[in-house]
Amino acid sequence: MTARRFRDPWGVPHVRADDPLALAAAQGRVTAYDRAWQIEVERHRSQGTSAAFLGVDALGWDRFARQVRLDDTARRCHANLDAATAEWVGAYVAGVNVGLAAGAARAPEFAAVGLAPGRWEPWTPLAVWLGHHILFAGFPGKLWREHVARCLGPAAAEAFNTDGPAIAGSNGWLLAGSRTASGAALLAGDPHRILEDPGVYQQIRLACPEYDVVGLAVPGVPGIAHFGHAGPVAWAITNAMADYQDVYVERLRRHDTGVRALGPDGWREASVHVETIEVAGADPVDVEVVETDRGPVIAGGPDDDTALSLRYPPRVSGELGFAAIPELLRARSVSDVDTALRHWVEPVNVVQAADTAGGLLHRVAGAVPVRHPDNGRRPVPAWEAAYAWQGWYTPMPRAEVADRAVMANERGLSAPLGVEFAAPHRARRIADLLDAGRDVTAADMTAIHTDTYLGSAGALLGVLDALTGLGPAAAALRDRLLRWDRRMHADSVDAADFALLRAAVVRRIADHPALAALAEPPAYPEVFAPWLTLRARVGYALEHLLDAAPLPGVDVAAVVRAAAEEVAAATDGTVRWGDLHRLTAWRALPDPDAAPGPRLDGDHDCVLATSSVPGVTHGCFRGPAARYVWDLARRQDSRWVVPSGVSGVPGDEHHHDQRSAWLAGELLPVTTDWDRLTEEPDEH
Repeated sequence: MTARRFRDPWGVPHVRADDPLALAAAQGRVTAYDRAWQIEVERHRSQGTSAAFLGVDALGWDRFARQVRLDDTARRCHANLDAATAEWVGAYVAGVNVGLAAGAARAPEFAAVGLAPGRWEPWTPLAVWLGHHILFAGFPGKLWREHVARCLGPAAAEAFNTDGPAIAGSNGWLLAGSRTASGAALLAGDPHRILEDPGVYQQIRLACPEYDVVGLAVPGVPGIAHFGHAGPVAWAITNAMADYQDVYVERLRRHDTGVRALGPDGWREASVHVETIEVAGADPVDVEVVETDRGPVIAGGPDDDTALSLRYPPRVSGELGFAAIPELLRARSVSDVDTALRHWVEPVNVVQAADTAGGLLHRVAGAVPVRHPDNGRRPVPAWEAAYAWQGWYTPMPRAEVADRAVMANERGLSAPLGVEFAAPHRARRIADLLDAGRDVTAADMTAIHTDTYLGSAGALLGVLDALTGLGPAAAALRDRLLRWDRRMHADSVDAADFALLRAAVVRRIADHPALAALAEPPAYPEVFAPWLTLRARVGYALEHLLDAAPLPGVDVAAVVRAAAEEVAAATDGTVRWGDLHRLTAWRALPDPDAAPGPRLDGDHDCVLATSSVPGVTHGCFRGPAARYVWDLARRQDSRWVVPSGVSGVPGDEHHHDQRSAWLAGELLPVTTDWDRLTEEPDEH
């Protein structure tokens, strides 16, 4: 078995091998060479061992990973793989293990923390996948609703429904050939993830006699799962915002030899053991790991009045859906993509696909349990049989595509599967922009990717417009914002002042005496803090709170009036949105001396969804982790870009060489001609 590795001008690896197993090994090897630090951090995070070299800041995640049993779940799922898929994953792991030493030698982070590269196990890619997606369904939001109901009463539990940004989302759109200049379909979009350095997606090409696929891989995971172009067919996904993880209130009690948990059939024995987390610069920490018939205990324990367990599909079924990935690589039509998705489990995605024969696909894929509606809204009692799972939702929703389809995490195709979705602004804006054009080309997609119109601004501007009795400066601010084009351009003073006003309104609502009981978050593990912080919840739900569900006791007009006076007194007309809105990429090993990140266009409800947390920070922590356009007429006319580059090695020429294009909204060509690539010698 032989493999050859080529690079394009941006360092994107194009790997060619004699067969799929050799290709998987070569993918693992080049990933280890380019991203050794990143994938080793992810391996340790999935095992709950990252605090051993990252220190106490990583302890909260490690504790959660141990308690939720990520690594053990990956082992279970790996044990259930069919033989062919297990062999394919094993080939990738073997390649990673071959390449890690050379990759680690290039990455200064290993020496900085005193870490030696480890050895990947056959199930490690499954554990990495689980680590990336265990919080995708946002189950901690159920803890927030319970907190609100407890503090403000059950009627208030839905008041903070966001239909706004969650931990992850995406834009995606599909244009049929009837709408394009070439007569063949276009598939485009941008996944919204936590912006990491190096990035969460890896541009790569995988070619063997059986298939030739270009796309975006997840480092540490074989194949191309989410975004791929195989020549005759291409596919892409967004988060379906489905609810498929449940939180159960558990009653636990110790006895001489262990722990019992109360379930529908009475007291049953729970699994319990203690694990030790090593922490760099601090003492080791013991963690009691308890699992009931519902699932692993993630908060509280046998010595508390109650505890919370998490039930999630891979832990229940022992299936993660990896068999879909090699089938996707072999796909030649939308029918093949559709068939491959029968395996898909987590995360639950909306999938779009198109092929060169004119086939189009728009459907949801994944595993969603059938259970009581209350399971989707709050923690439910483990001892009541009414809240047990009753099988799986089937068939998954799908829709026919006429001339175009849009997916942007909104209600719609996946509405029966979830509770909270993204606000409809991005989806509507994309649809309007698509409907304004005919004879569309791949090059036309950049204007959609980078659109900065803020549809959610209307609620706050509507309250502002109705205000009376403003002072001269505040009245001038109001009049200027009402004339504003609602575009969140980095150089816009009006966009900055709107954001400052929005933040002031969020702070004033969050600090209002009517919400005082919510100010102190419940004592849950720190990993859930983003879902339980009052200002963040108000910031995400602001449009809803100003318009559809004003909070009892909160005079919205008075709050906005006071905020307008505050901002008008403080602004001098020189601050621009980009001065406030800067890229804040997550790094496993932060540089305390790093300069502020680059200025950004966009905002969380723009198509260019560069998200901050209104009222908490203007910095952007989540946004387009890649942009792509898959052209079904000629694959070489496809385009893509990532926020930094393909290399995870600081100082490498391809570490940040795509950043300027990403910031400018440009897309780079997808090179498919082998003669235009440079073969890389196998010296490592």
